[in-house]
Amino acid sequence: MSAADPGARRAEIADGLRRARERLDAAARAAGRDPAEIALLPVTKFFPVSDVEILYGLGCRAFGESREQEAAAKVAEFRSRTTDPAVAWHMIGRLQRNKARAVARWAHTVHSVDSVRLAHALDAGAQAAQESGDRETPVRVLLQVSLDDDPQRGGVSAADLPALADEVAAAGGLELRGLMAVPPLGWDPDAAFERLAGLHSGLRSDHPEATELSAGMSGDLEAAVRWGSTCVRVGTAVLGSRPLA
Repeated sequence: MSAADPGARRAEIADGLRRARERLDAAARAAGRDPAEIALLPVTKFFPVSDVEILYGLGCRAFGESREQEAAAKVAEFRSRTTDPAVAWHMIGRLQRNKARAVARWAHTVHSVDSVRLAHALDAGAQAAQESGDRETPVRVLLQVSLDDDPQRGGVSAADLPALADEVAAAGGLELRGLMAVPPLGWDPDAAFERLAGLHSGLRSDHPEATELSAGMSGDLEAAVRWGSTCVRVGTAVLGSRPLA
């Protein structure tokens, strides 16, 4: 599609990005918030690096990925042609401990830390990446919290959240920045994000630096913005249906 007619693909992405930004702006204003407080993170997983380059040309400087192997190759290809230090790659997918060291080499922010063991592995990877020169700063971390306490779907339970936050805040290679969650299947988005907002408020009472809230996707960003999201993760609304993996 993009290879056959790159001009048409650019127009398609530009239109999707414009529409998503208009939705985000309208949602922010309806909630009495400044649209500038809320980042739109294009989710580029399964899409080619050519689409990332189109988004970059349209002004985007942050991109979300969810699979380490795909992301690492995409980041390397993108960096071989674009060396802008403002570009930030976000790991938004569930992260296995054995991938933590690799992710620490390229991820600006990880949205999905949900256990102490994973935090320790990512911390070790981040410190190794700093020592080797692969990165200059700690990995920014959002804790993924389970809103229904179902560990099968990923996310730390509400009961275990304070201890995990303390571990991340104390880690030399990590920087605690906030929370992330995905509404459980079948839940009303407003109910899910209201619970998340309450957990975020509790976290900030102990860790005032943890100001970020990664919540909302293409289908529910308006509800997420109502409940304080500072980053909406948008793939389909910007890039269209995912190509077959």
